[in-house]
Amino acid sequence: MHRTALLALLLFAGLAGAAGPDRQPIDALRAAAEAHLRREAQGLPGIVSVALDRIDPELSLPACPALQTFVPGGARPWGRTSVGVRCDAPRWTIQLPARVNVIVRYAVAARPLAAQQPLTDADLAFAYGDLAQLPEGVVTYPGQALGRMPRVGIAAGQPLRRDLLRAPAAVQQGQPVRVVSRGRGFEISAEGLALTDAPAGQAVRVRMASGRIVSGIARPGAVVELPGGS
Repeated sequence: MHRTALLALLLFAGLAGAAGPDRQPIDALRAAAEAHLRREAQGLPGIVSVALDRIDPELSLPACPALQTFVPGGARPWGRTSVGVRCDAPRWTIQLPARVNVIVRYAVAARPLAAQQPLTDADLAFAYGDLAQLPEGVVTYPGQALGRMPRVGIAAGQPLRRDLLRAPAAVQQGQPVRVVSRGRGFEISAEGLALTDAPAGQAVRVRMASGRIVSGIARPGAVVELPGGS
């Protein structure tokens, strides 16, 4: 073989080995990481966009027949985050920094809101923002707020958070209530006096006419249901 042709063949073989099939393609890493972050963001309200930081093109990892992806412990799937990619055989793990933007429509106080006053449509206004920049538990649709009551006063323009709102009391302290015990084929009821406030579905203590104190579950209509037919 001619010397020049031999040198060209050897150079081609060397280049092929440097970028050959035994190296993990960068594009496959990026695609797997982005797909994982999009799956993690499913169910979040709003419009999701995923952007991975630049991956070093000189990164050299053994080719993996089955990539596995994960979100490292403690990382949330939005805002500034990272996604892990690992391989079991051959064994390696890397973490790729990323940014996940979730643009949501969220509720703010349309006017100053007084504590303990049920919210109506007139109390709500809406804005748009990145979920990562908003308070935890921000209200993202009206049903999370309407009919509920602020625990404290809220200034106009403040984002509404679910932890600042509570359901109205189905049973109020000092209110006469009907205490009901149900079982298979029977129902017994008696009158009592609520000792605490409680929204529907929450526990409440009741003093019976005999002086006995019982605990049950508050139901609409000033009813307290005793658990287990007790």
